[in-house]
Amino acid sequence: MLVLAGVFALSVACVLCLRWIAPLTSAFMLERSISAKLDGEHDFHLRYRWTSWPEVSAQVPIALVAAEDQKFPGHHGFDFVAIQSALADAEEGERLRGASTISQQVAKNLFLWNGRSFVRKGLEAYFTVLIEALWPKRRILEVYLNIAEFGDGIYGVNAAASQFFRITPAQVDSRQAALLAAVLPNPVRYRVDKPGPYVLRRAAWIERQALQLGGPAYLPR
Repeated sequence: MLVLAGVFALSVACVLCLRWIAPLTSAFMLERSISAKLDGEHDFHLRYRWTSWPEVSAQVPIALVAAEDQKFPGHHGFDFVAIQSALADAEEGERLRGASTISQQVAKNLFLWNGRSFVRKGLEAYFTVLIEALWPKRRILEVYLNIAEFGDGIYGVNAAASQFFRITPAQVDSRQAALLAAVLPNPVRYRVDKPGPYVLRRAAWIERQALQLGGPAYLPR
């Protein structure tokens, strides 16, 4: 019991500290760096630089929400309607699709590892509850846009804006933000700098959705 209590206290303290402290890295970044070394990818270079909320174009967070989690401002970490829909589709023979919220993705990317085991999903749910309880919504989005992977080894809007558009995060326009959000289902397979038909269609859809939601005013600032 003492061990469990210690682990619980440590996890709460860690999540609480990250409400104010910028993470130096994430579990996904560490996992990718280690795999690159083990696989002998000598030319691999991880790009990540934290950028605070005021220094990021307002078009970026609304594009991410429009693409990934349109109910983000109102839910408490889980979109149960989306989860039920995904399970129903799977029961009808369709491929099981993800129904993760942005809060769940922050929990997974920041603290956990890739995979679909029940243990990892349970830990994801646990950290999601902690994040929603201890962070404001704006902080969750701020962390997400900084640790999301937009290309192989390219983490966060700062690295992505520099690598793909040669601009600062504050200069990203609605079209560029939509392109970044469009590759998030698989940022290694899909390219921001060389968008195929799927990415272009998805980016156009994301722009429309962002406008229909009300643009940046839809989100807390």
